[in-house]
Amino acid sequence: CTCKLWSDLIGSSSFVSTHLHRNVTKHAHVYLLCLHHPNFECVVDPDNPYLEEELQWSLFSNETFEQCSKLSHPLESTKHFAIYGSSNGLVCISDEILNFDSLIHIWNPSVRKFRTPPMSTNINMKFSHVALQFGFHPGVNDYKAVRIMRTNKNAVAVEVYSLGTDSWKMIEAVPPWLKCTWQHLKGTFFNGVAYHFIQKGPIFSIMSFDSGSEEFEEFIAPDAICSQWGLCIDVYKEEICLLLRCYGCEEEGMDKVDLWVLQEKRWKQLSPFIFPLDEGNGAIGISMDDELLMEIRDFGKGVSHLYLC
Repeated sequence: CTCKLWSDLIGSSSFVSTHLHRNVTKHAHVYLLCLHHPNFECVVDPDNPYLEEELQWSLFSNETFEQCSKLSHPLESTKHFAIYGSSNGLVCISDEILNFDSLIHIWNPSVRKFRTPPMSTNINMKFSHVALQFGFHPGVNDYKAVRIMRTNKNAVAVEVYSLGTDSWKMIEAVPPWLKCTWQHLKGTFFNGVAYHFIQKGPIFSIMSFDSGSEEFEEFIAPDAICSQWGLCIDVYKEEICLLLRCYGCEEEGMDKVDLWVLQEKRWKQLSPFIFPLDEGNGAIGISMDDELLMEIRDFGKGVSHLYLC
C-alpha cells in the first residue's frame, strides 16, 4: 500500500513540476556532460590512420570541472555523437553530422533510460543542411525537438517532435523571409523557443520559432556583428544573449567578449567580459550561474581546456 501511494505521488504532474522547479531555482544537481577520450587526449598512430579510440561519456562538476562519474553510452556505441540540447536532466543526442534521416535519442543519464523518436514520415527529399534543437516548453508542459532543414534550392522544412505524444508534426506556415539562401550558424533553445543565428548575404539575424504556438520571428543582429567568427548565442540572466569575441580592449594586455541581451525585442549592449589577452580562445556559452564558459585550445598537445570568466 505504501509503495503504491508513493508511486502515485512521485508520478503525479504536480510533484514532478514542484521537484523540477526546486532544482532549477536552486541550481541543484547541475553537471557538465562531456563525450571525451578516455585519457582526455586524442591518440594518433601514424602507422594506423584508421585507429578509432573508444570515447567515454562523463559528468563533470559545474564549478571545478572535476570528473564526477563515468556513464555508459545508452546505445552501447562509441561513435561520435553531438549534444543538441538538455533540459531537466534529459539530453538530446544525435549524429555529429546531421542528415534528414539521422536517429535522435532523448537520454536520461540519471536513470539510464532513453527514447528514440520514430522516423518522420513527412520528409520525402534530401536536405543539404539540418539543424536540431531540444528543450522543455513550460507553456505546454512538454519536451520538444525542433528540426529545421534546407535544400540547395532554398526549400525550407520545419518539424516539431513532441515527447508527450511521441510524434512529429510538419509546420506548414513557413514565413517568406526564411525561404531564401541562408547559412545557419548556431542556435539555442530557451522556454520552448528555438533560436538560430542565420546569415542572409551580409546581414546577420536571429530567427526564433516557438514550438508551442508555432510562430516565427526575426531579429536583426547589432551592427557590430559582421562576421560569424567568435560569434555565440546563449541565455544570460533569463534573456537571450549574443556573444562576440573582439580583439582589442581598452585595458592593456586584456581581451574581451562583447555582450548583448534581447529585451522587448530589441538588443541592449551590456558590459563586456574582460580577460587576460593570453587566456581565451573562444566563447562556448554561458553557465547556469551566468559566467562565461570559454574554451582554450592547446594545438601543440591537441587538447582543450575549459575556463569560467
